[in-house]
Amino acid sequence: MDTAIIATNCPALKLLNRGKVRDMYAIPGHDDKLLMVATDRISAFDVIMAEPVPGKGRLLTAISLFWFDLLRDVMPNHLITANVDQYPEVCRQYGEQLEGRSMLVKKSRVVPIECIVRGYISGSLWSAYKKSGDGRVLGLDLPAGMQESAPFPEPIFTPSTKAEAGMHDENISLETMRQQVGAELTDKMAAASIALYRKAADYARGQGIIIADTKFEMGLDADGVLTLVDEVLTPDSSRFWPLESYRPGQGQPSFDKQFLRDYLATLDWNRKAPAPPLPPEILQKTAARYQEALKRLTA
Repeated sequence: MDTAIIATNCPALKLLNRGKVRDMYAIPGHDDKLLMVATDRISAFDVIMAEPVPGKGRLLTAISLFWFDLLRDVMPNHLITANVDQYPEVCRQYGEQLEGRSMLVKKSRVVPIECIVRGYISGSLWSAYKKSGDGRVLGLDLPAGMQESAPFPEPIFTPSTKAEAGMHDENISLETMRQQVGAELTDKMAAASIALYRKAADYARGQGIIIADTKFEMGLDADGVLTLVDEVLTPDSSRFWPLESYRPGQGQPSFDKQFLRDYLATLDWNRKAPAPPLPPEILQKTAARYQEALKRLTA
């Protein structure tokens, strides 16, 4: 079994951030590049669990690399290479930590918006829809009489803020996004997000996976070109449902970390740190879902 990496240690590089999953490094002498490393940390309800999921970082990286390649004709992305032998020399000394779980990327000015696309009603949007009474949510008029997990007539774009560490993202309307980042950039990001989702969802459905929703992150590169950044269409950033068992009107089994969330929901926990300890079987079953997602997508 892959040795779990909870946190990387690369002292010759400058650690910029430890996120919920990724460690981000600046590279001395290479100001236009960053090194992203996917650890085996896993979070739920914005809380990082104490126990890692061995191999998770490698699976996330493999899935992101697959999608970056498939979607490169829809939108440029920040990937330079995931081959450690092609990294700057100062990085290569950490090859044992980086192999299979890292990406050398172009530095971009990240737009502080989560680009969420939903093809099906689930999660927080389903909760908001039930409470609305009239189907109007986040400035959108959603169809009347929808069931949980039902598809929308067309995919919808529902942005959210990018929260600081320890804070929760906040869903916002398109109008609020326009006020924050400008109308032109908002329209470009919304159109790109829908185009990315459509191509990915069509492909995944042919592989037996429904992409119920996902979130993208975008930035402006050195030339001001809008670029896809961070991870893309992984089980951490998306809801993946098995097509063969899909039934609207209820929650769906999934290939993402919803399994972990469902387990935690059975516990007497206030959803604040520290998280309760996770039994080995929960970690193993979570890992198996990530592995199944990668297997289906790349079959």
